[in-house]
Amino acid sequence: MTRHHPDSLTLMEYSAGNLTEPHALCIRLHLDQCPHCRSRVDTLDSLGAVMMEHQPKADVSESMFDRILSRIDSDVEKNDVVRRDVHRMSPLQKLLGEDLDSLPWKRQLGDVSVLDISERFPGQSEQVVLQKLAAGGKAPAHTHRGEETTIVLQGAFADQKGVFNQWDFVVLNDQDEHKPVAVGCEDCITLSVLSAPVKLTGTFTRMLNPFIR
Repeated sequence: MTRHHPDSLTLMEYSAGNLTEPHALCIRLHLDQCPHCRSRVDTLDSLGAVMMEHQPKADVSESMFDRILSRIDSDVEKNDVVRRDVHRMSPLQKLLGEDLDSLPWKRQLGDVSVLDISERFPGQSEQVVLQKLAAGGKAPAHTHRGEETTIVLQGAFADQKGVFNQWDFVVLNDQDEHKPVAVGCEDCITLSVLSAPVKLTGTFTRMLNPFIR
């Protein structure tokens, strides 16, 4: 069960088609496994259609959308069912064409391996990276020069904000400094979209910052 979700404004931007392709992929992967957020997006789609028809120039705040969505949350919990066909190929499988274990991972630092798939999104300025943290392993302490959007594809990791399990969604920025640790008995694999490179903050690893893309 997912516990960390996209916020209301992000879901609104997704519903409106305003997200870049890599960010939209992260949302789609989350929605594919989260009936609660999927129902919220269905509601936003309906609200958006009404607004376009009657108030195309309305300025809608996040608090207003939160109030609207809060009214339907109880109905979502009571009535929603998982509409997932286990035989249907996920958006990530369509993109990669192979399973995660078969990918050509490259060891980066310590327990971390990466695979940059940015070239699969031509015309996008963001870096799109698959990251694998070995079971029980630790990633170097770092912060962010920009915004990083991440979804957990396999396993789980923990940092000072809590534990993030499979299909959980997290957004970090230059105010966040963390050192993720893979929890459980399997490797933790994530998909991240970065607007700028990370900044290593460890005593020794910070010397590597000039070499980080």
